[in-house]
Amino acid sequence: MINGVLITPLKIIETKGGNVLHSLKHQDQGFKSFGEAYFSEIHPNAIKAWKLHKDMTLNITVPVGKVRFVLYDDRFETNGKFQELIISRTNYVRLTVPPRVWLGFQGLSNKNSLLLNVADIPHNPKEVIKKDLNNIYFDWSK
Repeated sequence: MINGVLITPLKIIETKGGNVLHSLKHQDQGFKSFGEAYFSEIHPNAIKAWKLHKDMTLNITVPVGKVRFVLYDDRFETNGKFQELIISRTNYVRLTVPPRVWLGFQGLSNKNSLLLNVADIPHNPKEVIKKDLNNIYFDWSK
């Protein structure tokens, strides 16, 4: 595990007419404050990588589809540590990513997947560092 990353099991409550999928409560570990919430769509086999937030904490759930998340910590004390997690309805969890950890993700469903991020601060392009997919080597074919 990468220091500061949390994986929190979430409840899916089955109800007549459609399920209720929990995401985040203000008292949950990993919640700092509310900055913004947004959805990101991921096409089948698409890879969105690499992004690092200098200040933002991410709280990510996947209510639709199946997504592989790869975290990379290049801070001095870790010497380049990876952490991988697949989130879907069968592994319905919230992934909390602290600032200064690289993030990439890949759609694994045969249809579009959808992730929800509840961030602790609003998006600011000056707060994000991006790298091309090939700048951090990871074998996405696994």
